Amino acid sequence: MQRVQFKQHFLHPKHWPLWLGLGVGWLIAQLPYRLLLALGRVVGALMYRVAHDRRHIVETNLALCFPELSPAEREQLCRANFASTGMALAETAMAWWWPKTRLSSLAHVQGLEHLQQAAEAKQGVILMSLHFTTLELGAALLGQQATIDGMYREHDNPVFDYVQRRGRERHNLDAQAIERDDVRIMLKSLRQGRAVWYAPDQDYGRDHSIFVPLFGVPAATVTATSKFAKLGKAKVVPFVQHRRADGQGYDLTVFPALEDFPGASDEADCLRINQWIEAQIRQQPEQYLWAHRRFKTRPEGEARPYRKRKKR
Repeated sequence: MQRVQFKQHFLHPKHWPLWLGLGVGWLIAQLPYRLLLALGRVVGALMYRVAHDRRHIVETNLALCFPELSPAEREQLCRANFASTGMALAETAMAWWWPKTRLSSLAHVQGLEHLQQAAEAKQGVILMSLHFTTLELGAALLGQQATIDGMYREHDNPVFDYVQRRGRERHNLDAQAIERDDVRIMLKSLRQGRAVWYAPDQDYGRDHSIFVPLFGVPAATVTATSKFAKLGKAKVVPFVQHRRADGQGYDLTVFPALEDFPGASDEADCLRINQWIEAQIRQQPEQYLWAHRRFKTRPEGEARPYRKRKKR
């Protein structure tokens, strides 16, 4: 497979500010783990104060998904979510730049045998995950112990894209980063008996989606998980990671493959997936990526719950 390559034009002066910023990020990443998380909380508190549009999205999502909570409880959860997002910046730097041995000491993995058994049988696996704020570090930690190809969105800046891909691919030299829209490569990887990280928990628009409940709210849910499983002849193996509250690292859980999946219909499959997603989010709601407009696509005649973005 083709690895990401450094190119001479990355050294053009127009990229120097980015290289400087990345260098500062690398230096900060060398700090002790607990201090990094503390700095992340500070950054998250600042984001809560100044990122008004993002805070509106988080507050709207929490109001839709947790109507049983009081306004004060949702505000507390919102603040905790921004703190988690700030810590995610530090965790991304750790995933990209920490020595592998230092990083691996934070991992507490359960269920790895489900991936190992599939690999031995040359069975393709859709590693079904979620957009928790810890996803970058979770993928890195699991990638050190199993070969996982990751779906990613190519960044517009070629230098940042290079650093991002290099940081993600370095944990397992047999792994590769697959561009999110490159379905052909993903299916080829699955048919070769490889595991591919995939998260079906975001709103990708009306095309290829159907409306099924998520937290009791109709949510546009992609049917691609079922299609990929059929076309790639792959099992769907759920996976989540969780930042420990005591600062002692991360719990990573690989679940057994879904049985009888794909099922009788896309609707049944999407509902089953959303029910699993909701159950996992409820266990760690402060660590989920609520800043995504999950409910932006609405059934006909229903207004969007988010306010329009301000023009800049």
